[in-house]
Amino acid sequence: MSINRRALIASGVSAGAAVFSPAVWSQASKGGRKLVIGQSVPLTGAADHIGLAYLNGAKLYFDAINAKNGAAGYKIEVKALDDGYNPAKAAANAKQLVDDGVDALFGFVGTASCDAAFAVAKASNTLFFAPFAASDALRDASASNAFLIRPALADEAYKMVRHCATLNQNRIAVFAEDDAMGRAGLAAVNQALVDLKLPPLVAHAFSPVNSDKVDAAVALLAKSNAQAIIQVSLFNTSAAFIRAMRKTGYAGQFLNFSVVGIDPLFTALGKEIGGVVISQVVPSPRSLGTPIIKEYLDALNQTEQNPSYESVEGYIAARTFAEGVRRGAAGGKVDRAALQKAFESVTDYNVGGFRVDLRAKKYEAVRLVDLVTITPDGKVVR
Repeated sequence: MSINRRALIASGVSAGAAVFSPAVWSQASKGGRKLVIGQSVPLTGAADHIGLAYLNGAKLYFDAINAKNGAAGYKIEVKALDDGYNPAKAAANAKQLVDDGVDALFGFVGTASCDAAFAVAKASNTLFFAPFAASDALRDASASNAFLIRPALADEAYKMVRHCATLNQNRIAVFAEDDAMGRAGLAAVNQALVDLKLPPLVAHAFSPVNSDKVDAAVALLAKSNAQAIIQVSLFNTSAAFIRAMRKTGYAGQFLNFSVVGIDPLFTALGKEIGGVVISQVVPSPRSLGTPIIKEYLDALNQTEQNPSYESVEGYIAARTFAEGVRRGAAGGKVDRAALQKAFESVTDYNVGGFRVDLRAKKYEAVRLVDLVTITPDGKVVR
């Protein structure tokens, strides 16, 4: 289950995070047969497991297609920068990448970071493609230059709340990190309860980001008599909260948004992960019967990386971007306008058994959300 972090760093930062001179940027954006996309992700800090895996999954596909003369003859290169899961740094990186002349911004990670970077993209009329855990505001029609691969936070919340309801668990609480992601997840759960005509939350509590300081939240939620607790937090905080709640005697259900990071959560909890439910928004990297996963694993097996959900998502995002390039090339030169039009046409793209709709509205992608549990020995069960 664990991510081979050394391999990720070796292939993702050294090879994938290429730095280009202004002259090369100019050639890439004017250039005829090359596209350069800019990506800012946490390569260090609280969410480095997501950033490293997402970057490497995308690079895995781009490297493979570039070796075969690219997408419709266009080679796609990635400039990756580290933002340390810091929204201000993500915005600064976005501005730097836009100033360098990238053809699109791609694969930013984190709700606050994506929101901050999108403000830069919107002001500069730059395409903003496949952000990870962006706020659902980026799905608004006014965000016409934003194109999202993963289902919305609203879709994940709806699926988890509906799952609780089928088990007659109507006393639901939320535990969240005190940041943009946590607040967005809480709002999504509250809205799902309204839409499903279920009772309101019995309680909610916040904790600091990426911290084991969960005592206050545990004290509050332990008194709530909740049957299920939905968590909107990264793996370190989630693991600390689960352990502390169980010590109080709590025997209810824990459910997690996909942003938690399933592999590092398993590493953090070990055998204590038994029974914990985790939402997933792309096929399992172990679903060998799914064509896109077979393709992904064939490419991955040429590297020293280990499979992960985040890496799969990066791979799917890169493959979908390349599909947009192919569609854009069919109309002539691939420029921003051609890519915009091409991405707008991707509303039911079959990526090897996984459907992508870059313009999906609220709850249209609920069917793509999978709820899984992990056995104490690390087996993922749907």
